[in-house]
Amino acid sequence: EATLDLAERRRIRSAIRELQRQELERDEEALASKRFRSERGSHRQDNKENWLRSQQLEEEQQKALASLSQQLESISDVDELTKLLRGASEYEERKLIRAAIRKLRAEEV
Repeated sequence: EATLDLAERRRIRSAIRELQRQELERDEEALASKRFRSERGSHRQDNKENWLRSQQLEEEQQKALASLSQQLESISDVDELTKLLRGASEYEERKLIRAAIRKLRAEEV
């Protein structure tokens, strides 16, 4: 407003728009980096929680397999083991039961 030259006013307005655009880009970049930083942080927290949960589940599964293993040692009937095998849903359980069946059949031979 201090100058009366229209060309100079246009250049000034253009420079102001360019500065505003650059400032807006900087703000968007800062916002995006904050957004991604918080997502990564929460993702790390989820990983920690999932890791703890998976460790607990694995420990419980190991305890269950140990007790199943002891139970299988006391069973000496292949038919009973076969019934257990049909009722088992977990891979590791089925694996232990199959091993017990093979062991009993080997002892019978």
